[in-house]
Amino acid sequence: MTAGAALPPRKVSRGSLAIASVSTVVEWYDFTLYLYLAPTLARVFFGTGEGALAETLAGFAAAYLLRPLGALVFGQIGDRFGRRRAMLLSVALMTASMLATAALPTDAQAGAAAGWALLALRCVSSFAVGGEYVGVVAYLLEGAKAERRGLVTSSASATSEIGALLAVGVAALVVGSLSGPDLDAWGWRIPFLVGAALAGGVWIARSAMEESPEFERQRATDATPARPLRDMLTTHRSAVARGFAISALGSITYYVGITYVPSFLASAGVRTEGEALSLSTAAAVAVILATPVAGALSDRFGRKPVLVAVALLSAALPVAMFALVANGSAAAALAGAVTLAAIAGGVSAVGAVATAELLPGEGRLTGLALGATGATAIFGGLAPYLAHRLVEATGWPGTPGLMIAAVAALVLPVLVLMPETAPAKAPG
Repeated sequence: MTAGAALPPRKVSRGSLAIASVSTVVEWYDFTLYLYLAPTLARVFFGTGEGALAETLAGFAAAYLLRPLGALVFGQIGDRFGRRRAMLLSVALMTASMLATAALPTDAQAGAAAGWALLALRCVSSFAVGGEYVGVVAYLLEGAKAERRGLVTSSASATSEIGALLAVGVAALVVGSLSGPDLDAWGWRIPFLVGAALAGGVWIARSAMEESPEFERQRATDATPARPLRDMLTTHRSAVARGFAISALGSITYYVGITYVPSFLASAGVRTEGEALSLSTAAAVAVILATPVAGALSDRFGRKPVLVAVALLSAALPVAMFALVANGSAAAALAGAVTLAAIAGGVSAVGAVATAELLPGEGRLTGLALGATGATAIFGGLAPYLAHRLVEATGWPGTPGLMIAAVAALVLPVLVLMPETAPAKAPG
């Protein structure tokens, strides 16, 4: 039996599960908003030079390196003091960072200091988001019925994409309804103020959540780990490594296949900012629809076959889909964007529950931080910047798709050889 198969019989209420899953809206609203607004933020904080967009994406990549550190810090808080406490602290930090971002001076007002201030606050936000992922995934897994873990845990991915959809919707509304000068002068602040209000609401809702039954079991039996980081590194290295591989595929399919697309189209000059954001809106809807389907399929057939299937699709389709997005008709571009999004949604849905099930309850959040969040920093944070540079160097629109395909080919053997983690399908 896998490490995550045996969980305590008591489950949390549906209300607490709903709060945990829905609250991921703010996590992905905040972080994807930066990418969706990247062309605007480039002008506002880095000027109108040719390298402004590259600097903006480089800032995203650099800030993302704080995500694993945040996951480790909040993960150890969750493992030692409770999942609920870690989730309250992380969303409070996100609220503060978004409010501060909305109040920043621009390049015209403060010069280079404005760009550095934006980068500093993105680092704070990235640190907080790292804690969000590990806390929510562990909480949903530990609170769900064994036969519905895939569907329930996948709800975090689906509702987080609602946050991304809200981000692209707010960004599109603001960009489309304001003149260029008004957008650059003050309009760009509106989406960050909306995000701060969302985060504050999530903090209030989370304060009413129950604690995870898995953590309560550990506390009742005096099994709470005193050194979860050491335990994961010494006794669960293989599970952490598998989680890293799964999350590498999930991260690159999402961050290159979905959130990089507006910047990709802006640099190619083939679509307006509004058209690019409209494609991203359609992609977000596709993820919301695909994610629960993939989660339910993993409950029915197992995590392993579903992950292998989406990895094969990730290896075969992205190059052609990026070509459609860049050079096809409006309908072809839409089909390409939706296909990329559906693949990413499938990987995220099943990858989240599989990586959590590979780990024991004692130290689960820290294990997720080491594996899943570590991979996201590399294949999520750095990948959009690398894709942008490679497209500039080669002039080939299929380059981002080739990046996804290469990672999928490397991860596929790990998926084929990994043990099944779904309780109904796992041996033993």
